[in-house]
Amino acid sequence: MTKKLLITGATGFIGSHLCEMSVEKGYDVIGFDRYNSENSHGWLQNSIHKKNIELILGDIRDYDSVYNVMKNCDTVFHLAALVGIPYSYVSPLAYLKTNVEGTYNVLEAAKNLKVKNILVTSTSEVYGSAKYIPMNETHPLNAQSPYAASKISADQLSLSYFRSFKVPVKIIRPFNTYGPRQSNRAVIPRLINQCLDKKNNKLFLGNIKPSRDFNYVTDTCEAYFEILKNNRFLGSIINVGSNYSISIEDTAKLIMKLTKRNLKIKQDKKIIRPSLSEVDNLKCDNQMILKMTKWRPKINLENGIKSTISWIKNNYSKYSNKYEI
Repeated sequence: MTKKLLITGATGFIGSHLCEMSVEKGYDVIGFDRYNSENSHGWLQNSIHKKNIELILGDIRDYDSVYNVMKNCDTVFHLAALVGIPYSYVSPLAYLKTNVEGTYNVLEAAKNLKVKNILVTSTSEVYGSAKYIPMNETHPLNAQSPYAASKISADQLSLSYFRSFKVPVKIIRPFNTYGPRQSNRAVIPRLINQCLDKKNNKLFLGNIKPSRDFNYVTDTCEAYFEILKNNRFLGSIINVGSNYSISIEDTAKLIMKLTKRNLKIKQDKKIIRPSLSEVDNLKCDNQMILKMTKWRPKINLENGIKSTISWIKNNYSKYSNKYEI
């Protein structure tokens, strides 16, 4: 059993689920997230597992902050990142500082502290529009947004630390994770919120033609633990996805069906990516993780969306802006 497990980005969407799952699996968990004047612990604020998680606020961009929190940690799940693609067009430098420099701080501290396990979180966005499908781990990389460029940089830096300094790095590359607690900036919660708004008779979307490989958040979290256990993954990238893709338009139709709404789909220019920046198709080749671990996706898209709808209904007030981008 791992002695101490540090999760960066702990109070966010995936991080908070991962913290709770780690406690349930018997790990001694430290959660690290960005310092804020309200001392808010994000999605862990009211978690039933909060008393079992040591939460430390700091700054992933500050080496001393990262080094200090990593002392005496056996394993690190590194999730801290800026993830919203639209804002990466506004402030690319913020993505470089958080996603690249932040990852450097984790890697350098891991090297100096001789941490035993590092799982760095990548994203399927690094592949860009599919050159072939399904997309395996050797698919060409193509940064179509500053966000994707920052994540490619962080991934390559991580691999360089494995090759140069023998830092025990594994890179988990999830496709599109969704589920309870996800920001309204992501397409599934944004669609659900609009459908739940009884005053609304239109469904505002960006580009409706791209397709995505959606994965329920608990399935993504389970993959971390399966990858952690397997040392054959050292210095490797591992895709995590369902090998099923669906268009944004069909996703919207499924959500309307499950919420019993029939809204007119309208394109909103504010959330349409620049034409050369749009990723048209993402579909995961998950053969590596299926062959080398016991991991299997358990929640299909319809059931996952039902669960997400139920959670958003019960937490509707947390989404003050139902149409944020």
